[in-house]
Amino acid sequence: MPKMKTKSSAKKRFKLTGTGKIKRKHAFKSHILTKKSKKRKLKLTHDGLVHESDENNIKTMLRLK
Repeated sequence: MPKMKTKSSAKKRFKLTGTGKIKRKHAFKSHILTKKSKKRKLKLTHDGLVHESDENNIKTMLRLK
């Protein structure tokens, strides 16, 4: 059998932290930024963590599980 491939989309979007949590970028920061407040854009800049309920799905996409 061939090796299982990771999903390319997941590979580009998620990174693993040292403790095993999954980092992600915030959405809504690519265009139409004029109507968004400075505070809102600043909060979208920082990385977030994937919710616990989604972690299993993403780990299977990344072939970690």
